[in-house]
Amino acid sequence: MDSLAPALAAAVASELARAIERRGRASLMVSGGQTPAPFFSALARRPIEWPKVIVGLVDERWVAPDHVDSNERLVRHTLLTGRGSAATFVPMKNAAANAAAGQPACERAIAAIPRPFDVVVLGMGNDGHTASLFPHTPQLAMGLDPANPALTMASVPATAAHERMSLTLRGLLESRRIVLLISGSAKWRVYRRARESGPASELPVRAVLEQAATAVDVYACD
Repeated sequence: MDSLAPALAAAVASELARAIERRGRASLMVSGGQTPAPFFSALARRPIEWPKVIVGLVDERWVAPDHVDSNERLVRHTLLTGRGSAATFVPMKNAAANAAAGQPACERAIAAIPRPFDVVVLGMGNDGHTASLFPHTPQLAMGLDPANPALTMASVPATAAHERMSLTLRGLLESRRIVLLISGSAKWRVYRRARESGPASELPVRAVLEQAATAVDVYACD
């Protein structure tokens, strides 16, 4: 990922700068996990007009912002540093006791970010999940339903720790460009499977890859 990070940072910075030039502001929605950390650090050093950038999350674990598993913590320690510290950050986690109770406030916060989002950066798990749209969860059908008007959803993954908040498929696709960041041969094999025909309930990332409304750029590294 270290070799890919500067190229991806340059590409995303270019998209954000173009958005600022055309509309006076830019929005960037990002994923957590360890894979994007070098990219975040590289992007934070790019000389764009960071005070005009809004940064948000595509998903979050329902833990305290200083918890080791918090996506907000990762973003604050890597992307919102140096030049990037001038950006406006919109967290998903709020003071509600659980994700379901916090979803209405989270929905309002995300809805206040100008849309379409300029860039959405997604990751993918070995089980084919993206954002926190996990297979084998009762909330998945709602999250993938194109008729669902909500931008966000609470979920309790059966195969991962912590309650989650996630953008729905509708929320993810309300964007001008999506970047899918994949690391490792195992995830590459999952990605290849996801490009084959099959239900999105099996590999939720399929729902993003199969749609034609929003361009998807795939960045892969060992």
